[in-house]
Amino acid sequence: MKNYFDFSHIKGDLYGGITAGVVALPLALAFGEASGAGPIAGLWGAIFTGFFAAFFGGTQTQVTGPTGPMVVVFAGLAGEVSRQAGAPFPEVAGIIFAAVILAGIFQILLGVMRFGEYIRLVPYPVISGFMTGIGVIIILLQASRLFGSEPDGGGTIAAMEAIPAAIADPNFGALGLGLLTLGIVFFWPKAIGKFIPGALAALVIGTLAGMLLEVPIIGEDLVVGFPSLVVPNIDRSAAFLVVEAAIILALLGAIDSLLTSLVADNATRTRHESNRELIGQGIGNSIAGLFGAIPGAGATMRTMVNIRTGGKTRISGMVHSILLLAVVVALAPLARAIPHAVLAGILIKVGWDIIDVAYIKRAHKGPRWDLVLMALVLVVTVFVDLITAVGLGVFLAALAFVRSVAQQQLEAINRNAPVALNEEEQTLFERAGSRLQMFEFSGPLSFGAAADLSHRVRENVHGREAVILDFGGIDSVDVSAARAVEAISEDAHDEERLLFVCNVTETVHQQLAGLNADRFLPEGYQSMSRLGAIRKAVAGIEASETPADTSDETDTSLKPA
Repeated sequence: MKNYFDFSHIKGDLYGGITAGVVALPLALAFGEASGAGPIAGLWGAIFTGFFAAFFGGTQTQVTGPTGPMVVVFAGLAGEVSRQAGAPFPEVAGIIFAAVILAGIFQILLGVMRFGEYIRLVPYPVISGFMTGIGVIIILLQASRLFGSEPDGGGTIAAMEAIPAAIADPNFGALGLGLLTLGIVFFWPKAIGKFIPGALAALVIGTLAGMLLEVPIIGEDLVVGFPSLVVPNIDRSAAFLVVEAAIILALLGAIDSLLTSLVADNATRTRHESNRELIGQGIGNSIAGLFGAIPGAGATMRTMVNIRTGGKTRISGMVHSILLLAVVVALAPLARAIPHAVLAGILIKVGWDIIDVAYIKRAHKGPRWDLVLMALVLVVTVFVDLITAVGLGVFLAALAFVRSVAQQQLEAINRNAPVALNEEEQTLFERAGSRLQMFEFSGPLSFGAAADLSHRVRENVHGREAVILDFGGIDSVDVSAARAVEAISEDAHDEERLLFVCNVTETVHQQLAGLNADRFLPEGYQSMSRLGAIRKAVAGIEASETPADTSDETDTSLKPA
């Protein structure tokens, strides 16, 4: 344990952790309020996930706590379970928090199975789309609360429907506090923000001002005391909903945390352990779920605050949680006076910060497909759900990538002659002239290229007497590629065109033979070199010439085509 903690930076870790805790306080309260579990659940979520993710995780400076994406999913689950059961949140808490515990277990399994490297392969337009979508959702969910009213039911559609009524009949005191909060969080001076974060200032100033007005406040929603153990309960009717939400929370938390880890790596010139980070996040979320706290993930802003104020090791993330624990024990009763409109204003700023404004401003200058993909994921995130959005985005991005690779591979085979022939091969190739066509394949030959390969070859061999397939750049073939080779060889057989294959590895030979895709290939093709194939092709072409052809073309056939 002595070697596990580095106490050489203890002063910076203490200051960084305390500062990150101060920044996290208003956000934890606001996220707890938005989740439906209550402000105190947000604080406990920051305490449990922050401490245990730092203790067991693989990113030294990561600060974990409730984040916008996780809260959106959790709130959606809570609203849907309550609606289906026809019961308030406390009565179905066992079902809801079962999803949080399960999500933590899934994250641990992802880490154990070493999926950390693969989760980071999600394309940027997909990440940008669903993060922007989450930002939009947070803003929509808080818009009516800014005017002093509550949306009827959960979900984006219900929140949008509640906005016109809230605008038409506002609580002017709540609206004033909300606008005051927005003004503070958006325009708080950066020089002062180094010592007092804008969100914390908005929380304090807005709460003091709210004491002079008749506005909705947290009140008795903030239950003080150490949380009791929650017994997980997966009701049969809600089992699918719970598992689906757990998968979304696990993947979203993993992506969010690992992206924050990359940001931390860039800021500290270090390298995190992605699989270990997933295990730490999973442990933190599992424990949070057991005690009725909302789930969390690596929080970019809090992590960067920690780094910039001196945090260098995992001790700083643990200090952040200990500070929040002290606040819960000492100051929680005072938090009951916080107006809902103030928390709504803080969350609207959070939603705005999540929106990828930098990319949106410049998206029209990049590839059009990336912009379309980002917009599609954004719309699906807002109006359908996150897992559908991410799954659809990754699927379409993968298809686009396969198509791009396939086009490059197909363009490469359009060349009549290989680019790197030795002197003897070049002489023989020129001697054959336009009667010989050679195709070089590079691999792995994608199924996207294989689907169009035989057709592309067919277009390029018209009028040729011999064809050579050079497999020197291919280490293996899949079923699609094998069937394409079979179609090419069958066309040559039917049209009585000479066909030679060279540079075939033993692996490729076994794969072609195993799929019976070599039935029209020449005997002994697996041992033929490129020079040998060119020699045989030229000999075959010259042997097939008629006397009339020889008298007319002998001289020209020896010249380069």
